[in-house]
Parts: sequence; structure tokens; C-alpha cells
Amino acid sequence: MAKKASKKASKKVTKKVTKKTTKKVTKKVSKNSNGSLKTTLIELIRKTSVELPDDVQKVILDALHREEKNTTAKYAMDIIQANIELAKNKSQPLCQDTGTVLFFVAHPKNFDQLAFTKTVHDAVKASTIKGYLRQNSVNSLTGENEGTNVGKGHPSIHFHQHKKNTVEVRLMLKGGGCENVGAQYSLPHTELGAGRDLEGVRKVILDAIHKAQGKGCGPGVLGVCIGGDRGMGYMESKEQLLRSLDDQNSNPVLDQLEKDIVTTANTLGIGPMGFGGKTTLLGCKISDLNRLPASFFVSISYMCWAYRRKGIVIDEKKHTIKKWIY
Repeated sequence: MAKKASKKASKKVTKKVTKKTTKKVTKKVSKNSNGSLKTTLIELIRKTSVELPDDVQKVILDALHREEKNTTAKYAMDIIQANIELAKNKSQPLCQDTGTVLFFVAHPKNFDQLAFTKTVHDAVKASTIKGYLRQNSVNSLTGENEGTNVGKGHPSIHFHQHKKNTVEVRLMLKGGGCENVGAQYSLPHTELGAGRDLEGVRKVILDAIHKAQGKGCGPGVLGVCIGGDRGMGYMESKEQLLRSLDDQNSNPVLDQLEKDIVTTANTLGIGPMGFGGKTTLLGCKISDLNRLPASFFVSISYMCWAYRRKGIVIDEKKHTIKKWIY
């Protein structure tokens, strides 16, 4: 009887120890996985801050060769190119304004957005300490800067569920100078003679380019949304900046408008930093959203030459970088 009781007690102890050990192991694995994901996101932030994507680099080189020798425009483009190479070689930010930190996360169902957000915050704090991001986020009411880049609405994280089994994270760093020259128009626009049609859309986009000259660190890139409400229009215009500069719009009408805007803008003589020259725009990406009959908004997001965006596909098991996007 005593032997049986001892055996039963032993089983209970073993079960308890096993359960306890399992909990420890699970906790440890979870901690390690989170640490790996944090490390992965820090590397994404670092590369985004210090390296331009290949498609952007190519367009900038084309612009550099296009500008005439012994002009201020050529001088400005030479400085931009030297800055790009220096930042990459030294692994230091391309610009002193590391901007608003915008994450766009595409994920499968049953994805833990809260846990991912926590890791993003940890990665942003660590990246700020390392110097990949400037202490750039302040309280709008008090002006207080906690020095972490984490606060209400910052970093900005946008989640989208997709049908794939992969987690894709795109990051964009958008400086304050280029954000300041973004614009939103409501058509019809009497002063510009812009009606509720594509010609009217074209007129307001060119007006925004004209008003931005000498500001926003040109040559720039435009993300444009036709339609939507005020909020969705602006968000969609920003998401257009996630497209590669060498892609082609699936809508032939918008594809033609994109090309026309770039060609026309580069004949205006505004040029790099507003110094004159042949390169005012590096690209223009346009999308459309449904709208209410009473409203016709055209939302324009401007991105400076320091067009910082990168993306990664994350290995779902190891939380490491499986593939780079762009």
C-alpha cells in the first residue's frame, strides 16, 4: 500500500516538475523568439535609415547624368550622391531628420498585432539609442521629448491581413520637410480652373509641385490619391510611395498620367533644391479610391530625394529576414 502511494506521489511530482519545466522552456523560447524579431526589426530600421533602395538610387544616378556641367543643379546632385555613398559606407543616417517612422505590416490570419506592436516599440527605442533614428518624436501639447521615438501615434503602424502565410514588413522614414509640402485639394478648384476630371487632377498636382519648389528637399517623388475621404485619401497617397519607381501602373489611364506629371514637372526649371535644372521629380505614383458624389479630393504626399523605404519577408519560425523587398 505504501509502495503504491509512493508511486502515485512520484507521478504527481514528476507531472508537476514537467509542467513547471515546460512553462520555463516555453517562456524561454518565447523570449528568444521576441529577441530575434526585435533584432530583425532593428536591422530593417538601420538599413532603411542609411541605404536608399536600388530603384531610387538608379533614378538619382540618371538625374545626376542629366544635369548640365558647371551648374548649381549638377553641384546639388553631386552632393546628394556623395551623401548617399557616405551614409552607406559609415552606416549612418542619410539625413539628420530621420522622420516619421511608418510601418506597413501585411500578415496572415491569427497574427498577434499587439505583441508585434510591442516588439516594434522596443526595436524603435533600441534603434534610437544606437543612433539609427534621431530623438525625433515630441508631445504635441507640451513639446516634451522623451527621447525614445515612442509615444501617441508614433511609430505609425498599419496592419493589413493578406491571404499569404508570410509576414511582410515595409518601413518608410518620412522627413518633416517633405511632409510639410504635402497637399490636399477639393475639386472643383476655381482659382486653378480645375474641374472634376483628370485634367483638373493634373492641374492641382502641378500646382502642388510649383508650391513645393525650394522646399521638401527636391528632387522628390509624389504619391497621389484621387478620391476617398480626407483621411483615407492621405493614407492611400502615402501607400503609393511603397511602390517601386520602376513599376507600371496597372490602370493605363493612371499610368499615362504618372508619366505626364514627371515629364511636365521636369520641364518647369525648378530642379534640385529649387536651384533650377532638369530634375524636379524622380517619380509620381497615383491611385484612386471611391468617393461620395459631394466630394472630390486629390491628396498628395511628397517624398524628398532621401526616399527611405525598405521591406522584408520574415521567417515565421526563426523570425529572421527571409527576403528583402526592394
